[in-house]
Amino acid sequence: MTDSSSSALSRRTMIAATAAAASAASLAPATANSAVKNTSKPRKFDIERFVDDCVIANRDGVDAQGAVSEVLARAVSDNGAVLNAIGELKEAGITPFYRSKTLTIFSAVWTPQMNLMPHDHLMWASIGIHTGREDNILWRRTSDGVKAYGAEALFEGDVGILPTDVIHSVTNPLERFTGGIHIYGGDFFDTTRSQWNPETLEEEPSDGPVIAAIFDRANERMRQFGAQ
Repeated sequence: MTDSSSSALSRRTMIAATAAAASAASLAPATANSAVKNTSKPRKFDIERFVDDCVIANRDGVDAQGAVSEVLARAVSDNGAVLNAIGELKEAGITPFYRSKTLTIFSAVWTPQMNLMPHDHLMWASIGIHTGREDNILWRRTSDGVKAYGAEALFEGDVGILPTDVIHSVTNPLERFTGGIHIYGGDFFDTTRSQWNPETLEEEPSDGPVIAAIFDRANERMRQFGAQ
């Protein structure tokens, strides 16, 4: 994309390329119409209504992820309303909003400068940032293990759209919390998947409890640094 309109749209959405596709992340205006910030009086973010809208959108027989991402983009376009509804961010963690065999929705909070090693989901994922920033490194499997091949930063109001087979690592580069709404096309907490050791890049098993333990360790590090 080289024209000015495409450049502006690229800040709203991100589609991570698969290992068999392009060698870097591609950008597409999948949620462009709904990602315009509301400059009138602030809206109230209703979590229950948001979940209901996502559940309905997930029934789209043609492009469930695209439909759900439209709902997510509308929500985080008023990121202040989302943050007010979720409340003050005080520690890393995952707060589930909805869970079924076909859809998981939760709020995720990253501590300052928190990192998450390369990992896959084995289901599509759409991530909307309502405060802070999330830096993604994209990886793919090769005959010599996983290799990094691209990167994408998500800012407040951005929605990242990741396909089923994507592998990515995540960093909050800021000295403050980053918060986002994560939506997955399956049961995120009951799916055994993979992560890769941050030093050796050896593949290891991962699931909901493993991820929860990573967030717990991030909180412990934050408390230790705060006590110094």
